[in-house]
This record gives sequence, structure tokens and C-alpha cells, in this order.
Amino acid sequence: MAGDTLTLIIRTIGEVFSFILILRFLLQVSGADYYNPISQSVVRFTQIPLAPLQRIIPRAGRFDLSPIVLALLVKAIVVIAIIFLAQGSLPNLVATFMFALFGVLDGILTIYFWAVIGSVILSWVAPNSYHPGPQLIMQLTEPVFGLARKVIPSIGGLDLSPILIFLVIQILQSQITRLVM
Repeated sequence: MAGDTLTLIIRTIGEVFSFILILRFLLQVSGADYYNPISQSVVRFTQIPLAPLQRIIPRAGRFDLSPIVLALLVKAIVVIAIIFLAQGSLPNLVATFMFALFGVLDGILTIYFWAVIGSVILSWVAPNSYHPGPQLIMQLTEPVFGLARKVIPSIGGLDLSPILIFLVIQILQSQITRLVM
């Protein structure tokens, strides 16, 4: 019983921290406003654990890859800890890192899924909001919407790009689930 509670705590802390790391990377990739208070909070929260990795891992152009690498490490450590608590032995490290990689990819897709839902709702309710939250969601999703609009143009003012994005996300997540199983 105590093992279940400890597993829940380890898993929750690991998932939340890896979520914030992935979000930091996605905000950087999408070109979101660095000075947005939410962006600043994400950067401040992750700066101390990322500092050693930023010295080791080279930048890929304008992108800092250290948040993704740390998210992979966090996911792998969580898997190792949970399996060690359940079985008392260490898991296969290659399988653990593959599971961590698929977990990070699934995390990216999940963030975009919910951000697109938020963006669609915001476009109906508060299309030009100056609040930092809606601005960040719009900045995060706009590059993805731009790609989808190249495939499906709007029809009579109706933007169908979220449907394409949801379809692609669902297909990719089903493939990741199939690979993990």
C-alpha cells in the first residue's frame, strides 16, 4: 500500500516536471513571447536544473535542446524508480530510454492537443485577449495552425485547420501507443 502512494508521488512529480520542461522547449520553438509572465515563470522554474546541461549540450541553431534532454532523463528516472519499487530490480536501460522517448513525444502531442482546444475556445470567447495566458496559447499554436492552413484553407471564413491537427495528433498518439505496447 505504501509502495502505491510512493509510486503515485514519484510519477506525479516526474510528469509535472517533464511537462514544464517540454513546455519550455515548445515555447522556444514556437517563438512565444519570452517576456510573458507565464514564460518567465517556466524559465525561472527550470533554469537551475537546466544550467549544467546547457553547458554540455550544444544549441541546435537558435534552439536550446537541454529541456528535451532533461525531460527524457526525468521520464527515464521515473520509469526506473517505479519498476525498482515494484519489482526490486533495475529494468532494461534501452527499453527504459525508448519508453522515455515515447513519453516525451506523447507529452508534446498532448500539450498541442489541449493548446489547440484552448485556442479554438479562445477564438470564440475572447479572440483578442491581452491576458498573458491566452496570448501564450495563441503564440504556441499559431505555427501549427499555419502549417495546417497550408493543407486545408479556410472555407467561407470557417477555419478547419484544428480538425486536421486533431486528426494528426490522434494518429501519432495511436502509433506511439502501439509501439509502446
